[in-house]
Amino acid sequence: MTKKERIRAVLKGERPDKLPYSFWTHMPGVDLDPVAISEKTWEFYKKYDMDFIKTMNNGMYAAENFGAVIDYSEIEKGGVARVVSTPIHSAEDMLKIKYLPPTEGIHARELEHLRLVLEKFKGEEVPVIFTVFSPITVLDKLIGGEMGTIRAEYIEKGYRNEMHAALEEITRTTEDLAREAIRMGADGIFLGAQLCTYDLFTTEQYREFGMPYDIRVLKAASGGWMNTMHSHGNNIIFELLKDYPVDFLNYHIWETAPDPDEAFALMGKCPMGGIARFDITKRNRPAVQHEIYQCYKKMRGTNMLLTPGCVVRYPLDEEMLHFVGRTRDEVQAAFDAGKILP
Repeated sequence: MTKKERIRAVLKGERPDKLPYSFWTHMPGVDLDPVAISEKTWEFYKKYDMDFIKTMNNGMYAAENFGAVIDYSEIEKGGVARVVSTPIHSAEDMLKIKYLPPTEGIHARELEHLRLVLEKFKGEEVPVIFTVFSPITVLDKLIGGEMGTIRAEYIEKGYRNEMHAALEEITRTTEDLAREAIRMGADGIFLGAQLCTYDLFTTEQYREFGMPYDIRVLKAASGGWMNTMHSHGNNIIFELLKDYPVDFLNYHIWETAPDPDEAFALMGKCPMGGIARFDITKRNRPAVQHEIYQCYKKMRGTNMLLTPGCVVRYPLDEEMLHFVGRTRDEVQAAFDAGKILP
């Protein structure tokens, strides 16, 4: 089977020759240069022979597009990027956020990154999905502070009109970005949402400020066949996500409920995940083996993609990343031999 055939088989509920797998990381030092990151993405793919590519854009590009200044220096040390300057200091400042076409600003850089990746992978029969971010996630990043600051500082203080005005402009921008990515040849988008969790929002708050804008972005990418929702963190608001028009749901399986078989049965979305990302970073081989084994045991070799629940943090260990692929193959062989029972 080609890599695309494997993933299409999973979507149909058929058993592929191997359960498709992939992973992704940050690429500090090169991810602001479209040429450099496309080369590194190709090298990463060839080294680990993954079944699909999620573009490894830096996680703050959308906030940068609307004027934030970002410090990326902690990423190589295992940390995260930080907003050091932002145009948003008050609710009134949100009214200054305006639509930007994807041919301008930072988004133009990211689409050039995608163009170069698609060009390199032409003929490989491997899907490429392009990373975009939920509008409420973009706005939350844009104001700076800790994740979820926007709830206490703006939502609970009653700045609904200002927030909806900003979200409208961010959503229009993101819709056109997603639409253009599909037009260029991406097989889908990977919509990163960091606030769809009971730890940060109530169901009603996310239903108002998150869900309708997320769905608009996903509908703009409806020409893709591998659209994926990434819901970050623990205690995810699955009662809303079950209604999202996506093919795959990426979340932190084993770090938060539900298990993948429960998610598939109750939501009808193919889970993407199954490996705890910090077990990769910490080189916890027994844990990674057990997690992959459990995915086969629960999902019977189909209806899911085997990946980490999120980006693999630095420091990267090449041998550990190779171990993930080898273990998938070993567990697949045991499954094919009938040694893994439900």
